[in-house]
Parts: sequence; structure tokens; C-alpha cells
Amino acid sequence: MSSTAAMNRQAKAARQAPSKILVDGGDPGETQHIRDLLGFVDGQTTNPTLIAKNPEVVRLVKAGQRMSESQEAAEYRKIVREISPLVGDAGVSIEVFADLNTTAEEMLRQGREMNSWIPNAYIKYPCTAQGLKAAQESVAEGLRVNITLCFSQSQAAAVYAATKGAKAPVYVSPFIGRLDDTGQNGMDLIANIKRMFAAGDGHVLVLAASIRNLQHLLCSFHYGAELVTVPTKVLEEWAQTGMPLPDASYSYPPAGKAIDWEELDLNRPWESFDIRHELTAKGIQKFVADYRATLRQAS
Repeated sequence: MSSTAAMNRQAKAARQAPSKILVDGGDPGETQHIRDLLGFVDGQTTNPTLIAKNPEVVRLVKAGQRMSESQEAAEYRKIVREISPLVGDAGVSIEVFADLNTTAEEMLRQGREMNSWIPNAYIKYPCTAQGLKAAQESVAEGLRVNITLCFSQSQAAAVYAATKGAKAPVYVSPFIGRLDDTGQNGMDLIANIKRMFAAGDGHVLVLAASIRNLQHLLCSFHYGAELVTVPTKVLEEWAQTGMPLPDASYSYPPAGKAIDWEELDLNRPWESFDIRHELTAKGIQKFVADYRATLRQAS
């Protein structure tokens, strides 16, 4: 069988997956590699940590050429512009630079600018009160958004309520692996959010994130996550094992303590939901630290 025929066969198999497949990374070379491997890529997610790992950014930092904030933004823009034409209609998620004190106005200003970088941008805001305020205004202005660092059903309910009326699909990104790290079964959160959203209007899509292994990927398919964002090494393993999909007998081996289902009313104001979560705060702090590691220290 020719390499072209093999690629076409792989692409057909991959497209049978019930979820759109996004690459979780900040290197256009990896995106092209996965596109060659699968025959397509539906989208990409980026964040400050992944951009800090971009080979060109790493090279500059190792050479002692740490960047100013404007240079960092320019490098980020360059990277997503290289990724943009390589992906499909799930777009490229671009994360605002935000710490725990960043206001909604500051996030929105960044979001508007980042949205101008490429035609298929999704602006990533953290699942905090300020992030949801920025998302609410963004969807009112027609920007596409992805609410990241989601660790609870209440947070997902708030995302739904804050973005009602959005003209484009809204993404919410529950982080599976980081919940597993705390001794919980992160996949339960995907199942619970999907169950909750079944009573809604369908404007928010679940983007399973922090996928660490093949079982995370297969279970995300099994639970019907509309999108999955996956690191290169897991997508390579999926391809090398024949791109398996879960069948009717599929069973996920729980990774930790069950996460209980909550009965939540999606018609409540978003501000009424408890969106506080320690892992969201830790995730923001991690992104900030990785971002600042690439910056030139102010004199």
C-alpha cells in the first residue's frame, strides 16, 4: 500500500472518532507532524506554558535573549499564524496572559487584539469571575471563546450561564489529568458536565483537556466530549495502536475517588455559582511563572 493510501486510510479511521481532535501544543512543527500522521487536525490549543516550550522561544531564552512583553506577544502571534492554516474548523485557542489580579477589562483588551491575529481564533479566558466577565462581553461582541482551567461542574454551569446568546459555539475545557493528580477520577467531571449540558441549548461544547494517556482519550470519546485536545505523544500512541475507538463493551478504569454529580439549574445567573477552585488558581500561577520565565527582567 502506498504512503498516500495509508494516510487516507488513517484519516478515514480518525474521522470516525466522535470528537474533534485538537493538538495541545505550541509548536507548528508538531501540528504539521500530527496532520501528516492522521491526515488532518481539527484544531489546536495553546497556552503560556506551551508557548514557553516552543523551540524558537526556548532557543532565544537559552541564548540569553529574554523578551519584552511586546516581543513575547509578537512571538505568540507568529506561532499561531503558522498554526492557523494547518487546522480545521475547531480553530486555534489563544490564551490571554492573566494572573490572579488581572481584570476583565485587561483580559478583554488582550482578547480583542488576539482575535485579530488569525481568522479562526478562540480566545481562552480562565474560569474565574474576571475571566467569565470578559467572556460574557466577548461573546456579545462576536468573539469565540474557550474557558479554560475548569475543575468543577459548578464552573461549567457558570460558563454556560455567562455565555448564553453566543453566536458561535463556546468551549469549556475541563482538566482531567490535574484532577487525577489529586486522587480524583477526572473523567467523572467530563461525564457530569455532559449529563448537565444535555438539558441545555447546546451552545457550550466540552473540550476534554489535560489528557495524559490513551485511556483518557478513549474515555473522552466514550463520554461524548465534542472536542479533545491531546499532546503529540498521546496522538502518536493512538496512531501507532491503530486508532482504536471505544466499543459498546468499553470500560474506563477509574483513576481515583469518584466526583459526585450535582443537580444544578443552568438558568441561574452565572454569578450565583461557586466557581472558586484551588486548581484553577494553581493553574493560573503556573502559566504566569512559565510566561515570566521568558521575559526580560525590568530594570
